[in-house]
Amino acid sequence: MKTILKTGLFAVGLVLAPVTMAQPVTPAVTETNAPVVVAQPATPVVGAPVAMAPVAGVGQPVPGGIGIQGQVTPNGRDALWMHNALLMPIIVFISAFVLILLFWASFRYRKAANPVASKTSHNTAIEIAWTLIPVLILVVISVPSISLLAAQYKPVGKDAITLKAIGNQWYWSYEYPDNGGFEVTANMLPDAEAKKRGEPRLLATDNRVVLPVGVQIRLLTTSNDVIHAWALPAFWTQMDAVPGRINEASFTIEKPGVYYGQCNQICGARHGYMPITVEAVSKEAFAAWVASKGGTMKGEKPVVAAAVTPVVSPAPVAATKS
Repeated sequence: MKTILKTGLFAVGLVLAPVTMAQPVTPAVTETNAPVVVAQPATPVVGAPVAMAPVAGVGQPVPGGIGIQGQVTPNGRDALWMHNALLMPIIVFISAFVLILLFWASFRYRKAANPVASKTSHNTAIEIAWTLIPVLILVVISVPSISLLAAQYKPVGKDAITLKAIGNQWYWSYEYPDNGGFEVTANMLPDAEAKKRGEPRLLATDNRVVLPVGVQIRLLTTSNDVIHAWALPAFWTQMDAVPGRINEASFTIEKPGVYYGQCNQICGARHGYMPITVEAVSKEAFAAWVASKGGTMKGEKPVVAAAVTPVVSPAPVAATKS
């Protein structure tokens, strides 16, 4: 009975594992593992948008939370619905059903109640049922699952904005190819600076990734050294950044706000200290931010300074003797 009970609890634990792991765990920073990050304050630019303040519980983990973060992308909402729609039936019906069968079989076919062992070799009806029913269940699950998978990698439209995320040990750098190709480097903020700015520790960066809402984002990922992963739970987006390779995903942010993520691929000693901070703003605010970085909006031509015609002084006239 002890073995059967352990088996049943292990099966339930496997089902509940993804739920308990949904929220990222933030390790405590000690004197030995504290990252050495020097945050350089950004020089204010005239016309640049003011940084948006984060909202507690939005786009970031919460203490004691066991659920998945609220989603702000269409794919994320669909994936969260599918996750919740499948989780309870798996726990209640499948896990509970298997657990009940284990206890019933242990009691019904125990040695005391069956001094003479049964010589039954098989039951055709039961074997057909336990093969056909799971197949039908998987077919039903596969329809929304394949549709969701295809939507995450659907080619973007012509109006999409490209963000290139480059992993480094241990920080992220970004390029905006469609907006003039300017670059942004993001390092984790020290705890004291993050607290001063009202941002969560180990998740805030000195420079944020700024993206517009309501516009399809084409995410390109690569790496300069080892394999990293650009993961942002509120977008239901995770893409490996592999050296020498460019991977692609897409998403559309529906709500303005500040959203946090982390590198989700073990990449070295300071893997836990290369966070991601995305600030989703209106199209107008995004255009102002791009201009403050010296870039241009997609489709616009860069402003070229007017050519100045040099003024040529007339050659001096030689003086004549009278």
